[in-house]
Amino acid sequence: MTIQQLKYAVVIAETGSLNKAAELLYVAQPSLTHAVRDLEGEIGITIFNRNAKGTTLTNDGAEFMQYARQTIWQYDMLCEKYGRNGVLKKKFGISTQHYSFAVKSFVEMVKHFGTDEYEFAIRETKTKEVIDDVASGRSEIGILYESDFNRSAIDKILRASELAFSPLIECDAFVYLWKGHPLAKEKSIRFADLAPYPCLSFEQDAGSFYYAEELLSTAEYPRTIKANDRATMLNLMVGLNGYTLCSGIICEELNGDDFIAVPFEADEGVIGSRMEIGYITKKNMILSKMATLYIEEIKKYLAGL
Repeated sequence: MTIQQLKYAVVIAETGSLNKAAELLYVAQPSLTHAVRDLEGEIGITIFNRNAKGTTLTNDGAEFMQYARQTIWQYDMLCEKYGRNGVLKKKFGISTQHYSFAVKSFVEMVKHFGTDEYEFAIRETKTKEVIDDVASGRSEIGILYESDFNRSAIDKILRASELAFSPLIECDAFVYLWKGHPLAKEKSIRFADLAPYPCLSFEQDAGSFYYAEELLSTAEYPRTIKANDRATMLNLMVGLNGYTLCSGIICEELNGDDFIAVPFEADEGVIGSRMEIGYITKKNMILSKMATLYIEEIKKYLAGL
């Protein structure tokens, strides 16, 4: 088994096509196919299902791919620290729930290092994918939140993936809406006030409401609309007087100044109206200098609130 074979397998998995992978890798398709078959023969599993529509991972292949990505990431880290030629671009990626401050901090970190020697990636994505990306080594850092409602479930998932959660800030719930909303000038907002308006939430994979990015995800909302990106969420706030429950941390530089956060007044006995935002990493892992600076930039931004 070689690093080259692992890299071949990862590119095939990401493209879903031997033809596309061969083009990206500048390798003849027969050579690529032969390399994968040799790898499968050596490890004793079938990594890919091959058919006329493309190439997909088998169940064994999906598990193998997690280890392959980790191995490649560790190899690249070794080359970064001990390589002689210095031609390899250092890679750093984060995966995050939809937080504008996470993007702002990423921008500041990239400005410090530049893009000539480094290859950066930021992924605003679903909660499960944040966890999976860090577990597989695709991202070094993941940004998500815990609350009294989801903490037990999320911590169990993190432990199973050998990940650690480090807190950054605790926040009370706020109602996030646009300045023209009928409730925008209220000093605080309760559930009853929100009944006439659609609750907006980020779409998650089916299976667990513990993955919800919004607080109080199990409450009964008369009107709900799901979105899958921050820009769409903001457009729905303006067009439909929608709202979402969030941390109240707004980066106007990225989101503009047309939106505000009004304190949410939870009904008595409601659990989970306070959130703790933090970052996840592999357990006992020494952070790269990019990750270290990124966390410093987040802490600096949050300290200035």
